[in-house]
Amino acid sequence: MTGPAGLIIAAPSSGSGKTVITLGLLRALSSAGQRVAGAKAGPDYIDPAFHAAATREPSFNLDPWAMRPDTIARLIAMAGRDRDMVLTEGVMGLFDGANLPGRPDAGSTADLAALSGWPVILVINAAKQAASVAALAAGFARHRADVCVAGVIFNRVGSPAHEQVLRDAMALTCPEIAVLGAVPRRSALALPERHLGLVQAGEQAGLDDFIEGAAGLLPEVIDLDALIGLSKPCRLLATGTAAAAQILPPGQRVAIARDDAFAFAYPSLLEDWHTAGAELSFFSPLRNAAPDPEADAVYLPGGYPELHAGKLASAETFQTGLRSAAARGAAVFGECGGYMVLGQGLVDATGTHHRMAGLLPLETSFAQRKLHLGYRTARTLSDTRLGRAGTTYRGHEFHYATVISEDNASPLFAAANARGDDLGSAGMSVGSVSGSFIHLIDREAA
Repeated sequence: MTGPAGLIIAAPSSGSGKTVITLGLLRALSSAGQRVAGAKAGPDYIDPAFHAAATREPSFNLDPWAMRPDTIARLIAMAGRDRDMVLTEGVMGLFDGANLPGRPDAGSTADLAALSGWPVILVINAAKQAASVAALAAGFARHRADVCVAGVIFNRVGSPAHEQVLRDAMALTCPEIAVLGAVPRRSALALPERHLGLVQAGEQAGLDDFIEGAAGLLPEVIDLDALIGLSKPCRLLATGTAAAAQILPPGQRVAIARDDAFAFAYPSLLEDWHTAGAELSFFSPLRNAAPDPEADAVYLPGGYPELHAGKLASAETFQTGLRSAAARGAAVFGECGGYMVLGQGLVDATGTHHRMAGLLPLETSFAQRKLHLGYRTARTLSDTRLGRAGTTYRGHEFHYATVISEDNASPLFAAANARGDDLGSAGMSVGSVSGSFIHLIDREAA
């Protein structure tokens, strides 16, 4: 018995163009009659939303460091249900991971390839290279015996003559790696960026036209039949012995903030909550909507509240509804940007202070920027809706906000980084309200 067929679109480094090529392939394969699903390696909220725009189906994250193997197997099975192929976009460079002692590639795209058995298609930015690409491809292909680099796609190729040099070098140095195509250098094949990554899919009015343009070009320059032929069935199967849910729902009726300020919620997490029997409702703080007054839990995911701080501060219906939920004892939980909104105030990039919900004794600033990035383990320090004291999660932290002040409150988690270094306490809890900068991904294996 095997799982769904798949391929992994990876690259030697970030910025190689794998997101645009993945989007174009997802739409082109769908247009060609392939039932294809998208997925994303590692902790990323932004790219899966682009995949969903290309396929019009949810795209799931597959994280070898933060997720239990059984969770990954279950999500692969879910993504591949009634699909011919799962096309997974890698994260950063193929071997870039959590940098554990003796295992710098732990949790990397390469680990996902080894775990799943899916072959890797390497997207190489050839803009400033010629025959050297063959040495690069050969080195990546031979770096780990348990990872199969089956093909390459050259990106940002300058001319037919440039392409021929690349193909000749590959044929001479590593003929076992299929050259699937060469994508020309075109300024139109670029997406706008901001801090934390690409400008969100939901904020780009012309996104579908962009994807259609990429999908129209790629079949002209990439051999789609050869690419499909390289896919392999997943060898990772769910055992059914581990409890399924990544994180148990915080209530029976969960109200979830969803708009451009609160977009960072994993589809698989919400699917788990629904499967566990929770009733989910959604509301937009940016439209001054309040959470369902009957909800016994409110979830504020991360996103970009710092870009909308003024609008959130003036959203009285939203803020009053949030305070009412806390007053009636509903579990109110915020992650990263949602955590910032639960505080007393938020300072935006211009230095302007905006009043937030005031449910936690916390002041944060985006004017005083500092990068916080990395995997985290988070162990609950008291009984909460997240579980009994001592429940341990794995997650990720990625933000530029700083804490200006935090008064006395019960710490929510004892935190550590991926290497196990103690980071002290993280987050806080006041009554039924809690939150932290950590995005929770999965429960740690027992």
